[in-house]
Order: sequence, then C-alpha cells, then structure tokens
Amino acid sequence: MTFAGRRAPRALRDLPTTGLDGLTAWRRVVVVGSTADLAATLTALLRADRLDVEVAHVRRWRPARWALTSPATRVPLIRDETGSVVVGAAHWRPPDGQPALRGEGVVDDTVLFDGEVPAVRVEPTGTPPGLRAAVLAGPWRPRRWVTGRAAQLGTTGALVERDGVPGARPVRRSTFYRHTEGWLRVGRR
Repeated sequence: MTFAGRRAPRALRDLPTTGLDGLTAWRRVVVVGSTADLAATLTALLRADRLDVEVAHVRRWRPARWALTSPATRVPLIRDETGSVVVGAAHWRPPDGQPALRGEGVVDDTVLFDGEVPAVRVEPTGTPPGLRAAVLAGPWRPRRWVTGRAAQLGTTGALVERDGVPGARPVRRSTFYRHTEGWLRVGRR
C-alpha cells in the first residue's frame, strides 16, 4: 500500500498494490507512508475484524527488503471509543481560543491531572499494559509518564489529535485503551 502518491521502494515495486478496501484479501501488507497512514490501515483491519493480517511499515528513506521476510510479533493495539487506532501518539489539547485543557485525566486508577493543564500526550508502549500518558509541561515536554491499559478524559471541551490528524470538533469525553487483541507488527517499527 502506498499513500499520498509515494512510490514503493525498489525492493517492493514488483509486488501487487491494494487500497484500504482490499486489505482483507492479504496475509501480509506493507504500508509505505506516514504513521497516520499506518494507523488508517490498522483501523480498517480492526473494523473488518482482520487483526490476523501481518503489517509492515516502511518509510521511504529506509531499506524495505526486511518487510518481506521478517517475522511478525503481536503487539498491543491502542484504539479509542470511535474505533480509530493510534500508532505514534494522540493528544488532548484545549479547544481553539482556550489557554488550557480543563477537566480530569485518569490512567487506569491513577489520576493524571485534575484541573487545568496545557495538553496531554498518549502513546502506545508496544508491550503490556499497552499505553502511557503524560501531561505536557510545554509544547512537547512531557512531565511524568503513567502507564496503563486505558487513559480517559472528562472535560469541558478538548480537541483530540490522533497521529497528527486533528478531530473534526471538540469533545467532552475521550478514551484510549488497549484492544482485546493486538496487531501483528512485522519487524521493526
């Protein structure tokens, strides 16, 4: 699969290509694209109930031959209540015009924050329990990380960003959690 007009690396050019609608026909797919493209692929597989498909993620500047022969390992799949998968990171940010995110964030049984914070970052960990979250002290500096199976937010309003893709509108609640079944990651990420 290639996204945004990208060309497949030389080692993959002779392979057949597919779109998101044809994913379920394959045992292994190689995503040539961004982290958001990988997340879209995993979201399509999750919604089709096909997490048995092996998925490799190739960035253009790296060799790609490993994507054909490396073994796959099951790793935690992090999703939200909309069924969207997060591979790199998600953020809870204040709505436009608001100086801070107001509400409460919880990771499993640990309170991440209660009150106002600049923003929160949530990342998959690759191993159980599955995710970690931190309040951002500045634009990108996380404070202490809290690991768990789920991160939940209750707020007066927040913008949710998944792998660099902003949500359409502010929400009052948001949850990221480890799905009951992981995904089959090929080789390295």
